[in-house]
Amino acid sequence: MMTSPLDRISRHHGLTLAYDDPEGGPMRPVPDETKRLILEGLHVDPEAEPEGHPAPERMTVPEEARCHLPGELSDAPAWGIFCQLYELRSARNWGIGDFADLAELARICATAGADFLGINPVHALFLADPDRRSPFFPSNRRFLNPLYIAPDRVPGAQNTEEARALRSGDLVDYPAVAEVKLRALRAAFDAQPPAGAHAKDFETFCAEGGTPLRLHALFEAISSRMAAEGHGAGWRDWPEEMRDPNSPQVAEMAERLAQDVAFHLWLQWIARLQLREAQEAALDAGMRIGLYLDVAVGEAPDGSSTWSGAAAELPGLAIGAPPDMFATEGQVWGLSAPSPVALESQDFAPFAEMIAAQLHDAGALRIDHAMALWQLFLVPEGESPARGTHLRFPFPDMLRTLSRLSREHEALVIGEDLGFVPAGFRDAMAEANILSYRILYFEQTERGFVSAAEYPVKALACLSTHDLPVLAGWWRGEDVELRREYGMVGPERSAADAAHRAEERADLVSKLRRDAGLEGAADIHSGTLPDAVLDAAHRFIARTPCLLTGVRLADLVGPEAPTNLPGTTDEYPNWRPRCPVDLDALPAHPVFARVTALMREERPRPAPKERT
Repeated sequence: MMTSPLDRISRHHGLTLAYDDPEGGPMRPVPDETKRLILEGLHVDPEAEPEGHPAPERMTVPEEARCHLPGELSDAPAWGIFCQLYELRSARNWGIGDFADLAELARICATAGADFLGINPVHALFLADPDRRSPFFPSNRRFLNPLYIAPDRVPGAQNTEEARALRSGDLVDYPAVAEVKLRALRAAFDAQPPAGAHAKDFETFCAEGGTPLRLHALFEAISSRMAAEGHGAGWRDWPEEMRDPNSPQVAEMAERLAQDVAFHLWLQWIARLQLREAQEAALDAGMRIGLYLDVAVGEAPDGSSTWSGAAAELPGLAIGAPPDMFATEGQVWGLSAPSPVALESQDFAPFAEMIAAQLHDAGALRIDHAMALWQLFLVPEGESPARGTHLRFPFPDMLRTLSRLSREHEALVIGEDLGFVPAGFRDAMAEANILSYRILYFEQTERGFVSAAEYPVKALACLSTHDLPVLAGWWRGEDVELRREYGMVGPERSAADAAHRAEERADLVSKLRRDAGLEGAADIHSGTLPDAVLDAAHRFIARTPCLLTGVRLADLVGPEAPTNLPGTTDEYPNWRPRCPVDLDALPAHPVFARVTALMREERPRPAPKERT
């Protein structure tokens, strides 16, 4: 079959030319306009003949690309707890969970026998627009969100009546939290700038952060000024002369805002110190792994990373997902995509520096949409996802970089391999010692839920994640009802999904009786999840051969409200529900105590080694 010159050079540079129709029709061709846009972003002439090495067609795992995976996990598999950091409630925080809460929760979980504590991404978002709150839509993945700073651990930051009032809400009020916290922190910074040994440490931090840190701080300072003048917090809404960090106008603004820039540098320093203290608290309390951080798949197209050039992004394209049986129109996530050509030209420094920033204070890292190591589905901005296509990445080099950093930091790597997973990808992950991410709800075949013994060894098993309901919500079909309520599916599909959920409940109970010792009656028609089923579900995942097992804090103590409802933005209060139980009350909470006890029984922690 004859191919056009455009198709030949597209294939040479790793573009997919057609993809499956989710409804079983013929393959859907990729529009020529999309191919040209991507090729031009790669600095390739769409009319030229292919030159040089083609993009990899096989998932070759280099011999040296092996992530850190301590042998002791084979003898004593670990378990841990997941939560959303912002949801934590305590008598001392300011209406949002913070790094001091994280340290305290780490101690509580370690005492309960957990070896890790996983949280949502804590990347820098947009301080000038705090309602842009999704942790998976960051401004810059290399830096931290200062809203997680514990102000009461900062000398001079005054606890006000406003701060105390924010503690009582059931939803995080991000604008109010940002206003109160930043005001208090700025007053503390202005009154007591770093001095003596602290000044030297601060200077060292700034020097090590270099130009990327300085530009991020400058972005935040300008963003605040722009928002105050009626522009958006993101640089695409700024005046033209402010969109280039190298422009004379930006240089002039940097001089005028020097104290503001210093404040944002200081915020990053304080945030890093407090995150480090949380990791130290976890390890000192006996955890073998400690903090388990999460990294988003991309960055906002108008954030500090793209403004500064650190993102090395492809212009005019957004990351998404192809049409499939769950989303027949596909998805557009809106995140900017890195350029494989730019990554290669910089010896993968942007990728390495971003990963290293996560591993600096963590014992494990979850990579959201891990398939990005191999390919990304890219959609022209403003277009339907049906006009997108996959672009291949230099897989061997990405793995080499990731595994080297994993070994240097002695940190485990978990790849979120849900959704469209290319054939062979999970095998390649296992070969590279990247753990698979196995969710109970999804581990089904046409015969129903798979047995505990069928889970892979190199994996993390859990009941659900932030985009899915807690087990009690899944049991009563809350996700099915919400999809209907918010117009994501029609009444006919919703009725079919509800009927299928009843079948799933019956099959789950059957599997739990066989593999997890579930005894007694379990009314599958009841809208209330039996305690025995909750316990058996946790015992089930603990009995898989997976090296890691994760317990979701919300399954134990709430909130039962969904963390995030995919497909919505402001229609649903995504990333806002707070835990109804105070941290101090966790150890004595009956469900927390009961489930952590059975996890200790199923996966006992070995005698601690002396820390070096």
